[in-house]
Amino acid sequence: MSVNRSGYYKWLNRDINQYERNRKDLTVLIREEHKKHPSYGYHALAKVIRDHTGWLFSDNLCHKVCKYEGIKSKCRHYQYRKPGGEHIIYENKIRNNWRTTGPLQKVVSDMTVIRHKGKQYEWTFFLDVFNNAIIACDISDKPGDPKPYFNCRDKLLDLLIKEGISEPLYFHTDQGAVFSSISFNQALSNHNIIRSMSRAGTPTDNPVIEAMNGWIKAQIKADYQLDDWNSIEDFINKYIRYYNFERPMYKLNYKSPAEFTLDQGFHLSF
Repeated sequence: MSVNRSGYYKWLNRDINQYERNRKDLTVLIREEHKKHPSYGYHALAKVIRDHTGWLFSDNLCHKVCKYEGIKSKCRHYQYRKPGGEHIIYENKIRNNWRTTGPLQKVVSDMTVIRHKGKQYEWTFFLDVFNNAIIACDISDKPGDPKPYFNCRDKLLDLLIKEGISEPLYFHTDQGAVFSSISFNQALSNHNIIRSMSRAGTPTDNPVIEAMNGWIKAQIKADYQLDDWNSIEDFINKYIRYYNFERPMYKLNYKSPAEFTLDQGFHLSF
């Protein structure tokens, strides 16, 4: 290769420069965080490492390291579906206008199924669009059980009373049987709550809850061993606290719902 012996040994015994050393150290940190949270993308990994170490580096550098090391988020994405028809009573009044200026202006809800020790549970939760915080949730092991929906509804109403909120609140859901029932919506009519529903079979009408629903399930599957928990209720309670106070989110500039809410000058209501 036309390289003299002394030059080769000088190169072989060289010290790595500052940039190579930093990249090597960053690779170790990224691998450690990815092992803890396989669902995180490079933005979230960079945010967590910066918060934990105080080390200032760009998301682009984290992306390069992840690409070189083959580190990828283990969450999957979903495909677009054609829209369906409007609900005969509650039309879609949001119409993909998700802009908010403060907490408890627009709230969305959905139900998802999770498995624990071979048993299926239906998990219902309400999400505040302003900060993506989970403000109410409940779980049941009975298929089609309406109680979690009513319990979450009552928690929302109690929160509105506690916070003294009288401004209009948009409550957007799908066209599920409980969400459409008279008994569920009757209590809402006593407050300044505007009902809104997605078109049938159209998750794109409620992208906030659908996206978070998918990401939450993917994160739980990737980052946690649910069967190691004796109680699914204990896990849900701990996860919601982690979600509201620690989990960095793209929409919130990689801050947690609690951090974002306080930074915007509001007090925590969850």
